[in-house]
Amino acid sequence: MHIWTLDKWKHYYDISNPHHRTGARLRIDKGVHPEVRRACKEFLKWLRAEYFFPIRVPIYIKSTEYIRANDGELVSATCLMPDNKLMEPYIRVAAGDFEKLLVQWGQDNALAAILGSIAHELTHYFQWVNGLQLTNTGEERQAKRNKRFVLDKYAETREHP
Repeated sequence: MHIWTLDKWKHYYDISNPHHRTGARLRIDKGVHPEVRRACKEFLKWLRAEYFFPIRVPIYIKSTEYIRANDGELVSATCLMPDNKLMEPYIRVAAGDFEKLLVQWGQDNALAAILGSIAHELTHYFQWVNGLQLTNTGEERQAKRNKRFVLDKYAETREHP
């Protein structure tokens, strides 16, 4: 079974509660390239149609090249998952390097890299909501595998990201 479709989260969340928020939301910085903005919006629209997000997860697309993780490391994306399962997590993805990637890899691959970061971090979200207990290495392996799976499935629906 694909981790994004697991329903172990039902042990933690009562989605019938009118105060419980579900879904994935996108927040994009003003300085983000218009093509990245378009691709992220289309990708998230498709994700919401394909998968259920049992607790609200905002995804911030930042106009910077890197994001500082909680440990101080500069990374391309991060997912903050609170210890309290009733608090909402959030994802941040750096997209400020799009124009560099565009020159190096071309538009499709540059956009796929950013969408892949979203899919990678969303896998961590699904690991968290379902209460999976994995090693750090196991979490990363699963995130890489599922990122590829989701991007391949998305690619079947269009010619370009």
